[in-house]
Amino acid sequence: MRQAMRIGFLAVVALVVVGAAAMAQEVSFKDPVGDDNGPGTYTYPTDAVYKPGSFDLTSFKMKKAGDKYQLDFGVNATLEAKCWSMEYGFCVQMIFVFVQSDPATGHTDGIPGLNIKFASGSGWNKAIIVSPQPASRVKDEVALKMAKGLQADVIVPVRVKGAGRTISAWIDAKDLPQGDITAWGYQVGMQSNEGFPAATDLLTRKVNEYEGQHRFGGGNDGDCDPHVIDILAGNGTGDKSEVDLQHKMLAYECNADGTSKAMATLTMVHMKK
Repeated sequence: MRQAMRIGFLAVVALVVVGAAAMAQEVSFKDPVGDDNGPGTYTYPTDAVYKPGSFDLTSFKMKKAGDKYQLDFGVNATLEAKCWSMEYGFCVQMIFVFVQSDPATGHTDGIPGLNIKFASGSGWNKAIIVSPQPASRVKDEVALKMAKGLQADVIVPVRVKGAGRTISAWIDAKDLPQGDITAWGYQVGMQSNEGFPAATDLLTRKVNEYEGQHRFGGGNDGDCDPHVIDILAGNGTGDKSEVDLQHKMLAYECNADGTSKAMATLTMVHMKK
């Protein structure tokens, strides 16, 4: 009897340990509402398809689900499901997730078209591109426009889906390094899906001085402003102070000819435990 009770006790302990490990394979962040203005000055394109709040990131979660990781992004508007012949339940958003598993080996260059870099110690090891474009189109753009040394660290999801105010993506777990994902650093850049990008831009929509039908405004007509509408900041808790931190990270300076004098520089966000 005592042996049976001991075995039963150990089984319960094992289940608790396994359950705790499973729960640990999840990260969750919040972002303030109403900060979808880049460095503080950006405005939406004028076409009605870009509904207010469409690029306002409100949350980001990533969790282990079998042999996949599921990523969920909350936005501050109901998704526009039927435009530009997109088929996955969303069409105007384009999201870049930067994952830091090893600060000593991270990349500090951004993705072509975002016009950002990462601070020393905040480099990314893997970048996940969540787009309503077919995966084959995204992969072709990566091969064409990204530096050879970065291409291997870009992940294109095996599936994406939008519903309500949530965009979801699934990636193969093997594409991320092994380790405690709750100890890693993360950064999320909200952009807009662009079907006809500039020759050097990876499916990203430009920000100009004045907004247009399909152009964000409040930036610069050169190529020196960050083409990012919303990011995570601070501890990723959604505190109002994170708005100012976002604006500071996305601050930039331009030369008279529209080239970059001081590029927007991002840092990673870590889950508060």
